[in-house]
Amino acid sequence: MGCVLVTLFTVAGAVSRALAGDPNEPLLLLSIPALVYFVRGQLYARQRVNGVRITEEQFPEAHRMVAEAAERFGMRQVPDAYVVLGNGVINAFASGHGFRRYVAVNSDLFEVGARDPDALRFVIGHEVGHIAAGHTSFWRQFGVSVANVIPGVGSTLGRAQEYTADNHAYEYCPEGVQGLRVLAAGKYLYPDVDFDDIAQRAHTDTGFFVMLVNLLSSHPINTFRFAALADRDRPGRVL
Repeated sequence: MGCVLVTLFTVAGAVSRALAGDPNEPLLLLSIPALVYFVRGQLYARQRVNGVRITEEQFPEAHRMVAEAAERFGMRQVPDAYVVLGNGVINAFASGHGFRRYVAVNSDLFEVGARDPDALRFVIGHEVGHIAAGHTSFWRQFGVSVANVIPGVGSTLGRAQEYTADNHAYEYCPEGVQGLRVLAAGKYLYPDVDFDDIAQRAHTDTGFFVMLVNLLSSHPINTFRFAALADRDRPGRVL
């Protein structure tokens, strides 16, 4: 809903400025949809030509996870999925182009998944959750792009989306929540990390600069994120 309102306000603002005789700024604002379309198309093409497609023959276990998550979330179509070279970076994302939706998972997370399948299951559930929640639609990403013009607004929308995707992942595989520790210590050391200790620090490690770091981040800071997953009776802190 927030992205729709941002989009409507943007279009309304562009039209009002055009009627007031200022043609330059409205054209700049209305060019954002073309830019979003281009970026989405280029990103999708990059995964298709450089990534390894996850199928029943290639990475069959991951393919089953994607299909299970899609079914669990009531999706009519299973999204495409790709393994992309991580080079040590722990990351995964979901996006789309046209009517296609897809998930890309860095290869390093498959190293984690070989030792801890539930951790990979949670990651895949998170990314498929983004798609199920509508976060990868053109207009949602357009709205977030426009919101990023206002400091703090776009990143706040992003953090809210991450909590929603975490909720989907938890619904699909609550056992995999411990795998989120990889964000704190990496793929080799994360088994030694105390998940609850990080979650509890959300209540003790506070202050202005903590709030500022969270405000400027597209994802919730680890302490807030872990706390939201540890205590399912409270929503995650966006601010």
